[in-house]
Amino acid sequence: MSTALNARLPGEVAAGASTPTTPTTPTTPPPPPAPKGLLPVVLTATFMTALDIFVVNVALPSLQGDLGAGPDAVQWVMAGFSLALAAGLVTAGRLGDRYGRRRVFGLGLALFTLASAACGLAPTAPALVGARVVQGLSAALMGPQVLAILRTAFSGAAQARAFARYGLTMGVGAVFGQLIGGLLIRADLFGLGWRSCFLINLPIGLAALPLVRRSLPESRAPQRPGLDPVGALLVTTALTCLVLPLIQGPRSGWPLWTGLCLGASLALLALFAGHQHRATHRTATGSAPTGTVTPLVDTRLFRSRPFSAGLLAQLAFWLGQASFFLVLALHLQFGRGLDALGAGLVFTAIGLGYLITSNTTHRVTSRIGDRRTIALGGLLMALGLGLLALTAYDAADGGVRWLAPGLFVDGLGMGMVIAPVTSVVLAGVEPRLAGAAAGVLSTVQQVGGALGIALIGLVYYGTDDPTAAFGRSVLALAALELVLVGLVRFLPHGAPSEG
Repeated sequence: MSTALNARLPGEVAAGASTPTTPTTPTTPPPPPAPKGLLPVVLTATFMTALDIFVVNVALPSLQGDLGAGPDAVQWVMAGFSLALAAGLVTAGRLGDRYGRRRVFGLGLALFTLASAACGLAPTAPALVGARVVQGLSAALMGPQVLAILRTAFSGAAQARAFARYGLTMGVGAVFGQLIGGLLIRADLFGLGWRSCFLINLPIGLAALPLVRRSLPESRAPQRPGLDPVGALLVTTALTCLVLPLIQGPRSGWPLWTGLCLGASLALLALFAGHQHRATHRTATGSAPTGTVTPLVDTRLFRSRPFSAGLLAQLAFWLGQASFFLVLALHLQFGRGLDALGAGLVFTAIGLGYLITSNTTHRVTSRIGDRRTIALGGLLMALGLGLLALTAYDAADGGVRWLAPGLFVDGLGMGMVIAPVTSVVLAGVEPRLAGAAAGVLSTVQQVGGALGIALIGLVYYGTDDPTAAFGRSVLALAALELVLVGLVRFLPHGAPSEG
């Protein structure tokens, strides 16, 4: 890893500590070793969030029959979570900077656990949708805090390993989510059926909650930033107008309201950007009146080459992830006739490759750097997706065994990208802005996923032949991974803070 990761940047203070009167120099000793329980606690929350995004795919048929839910309600079981998560991330990141990242994380974990119980016990479809919205908001509270805590509690090689574990956890939740859901439904624990996919979070959350105060160091921005209600309203409304049509549009044939929403989102995002730039300028020049709020997103973040270029790489990567899992699940269940558990078992080929590289990527980056590691991962993903396109038409004996090599290679590439591209974005960010930066990063991940599903959905549903649809989709995704490889050239060669 680069030298910017080997020393803690100035500006971070423990909660409750006084702000230093003189600037801290880069030679300040590194932070004390993080508590041993820190990673298990924050990664447990990361796993639950990733799992709940994907596990619902296999629960939808049974919950639809049990609750008598119509197609619109079923769509909102998924859309409600994703929409609330995407819309709340930027504001949640700043809440952590102001009130303390441990405190906001603990609140999010408690609400997520309660919302999971409400999902599992929901008597009607509307009640389930409402509980899923609360789940999404709770996940938004946790997500940026996890990244900010990893950024501020670790340094050097320990930080590289922490981000590697973070990437591993996200991938395991995503890749194995469908398999875990299929196993839970097949086991039908206590006759709960689909409800166990949500109730499984209850014992996990209750076990993690008491460890939050003990295992997580509290941190916040040195000067507690005031909340920006105008900025929060603008960005939440803008992201809602952006993500909602991306989720609903492909399923509803892109009616007029989806285009109006997308147009409104661009206008609102422009207003938000202008509002944040003015607030940042006033804060930086000291011209802001006493009591003026600080921006939700300090626009000086985008002057950092690693941050801006890394966000573009993040967007390219996440454009392909959720959409790939979706078209693969559709191909296996509708094109190959597998049930949810059988389809989940096929996903283990990706998981095997992912586990191999995500556990060793921090060693690779220490030798060849983040930039080359990300490029190599992108090339492997493109190769794996190309192999899938070649084998998609082999239908002998169901043909799914011929998908395994391509899935395995794709998993290898995924494991080499997630952690380094996240580390690049956050490595050069001052700790006082870690929460805001993590909120922006997490938002790009969610918006990229929704946008990717919409774009690849146009390719997939452009033909009635499910096999041809899958083949064309993975070729488009392979091209997208080559775009990621091209974007790597804009990342800095040396220390992430360079440029």
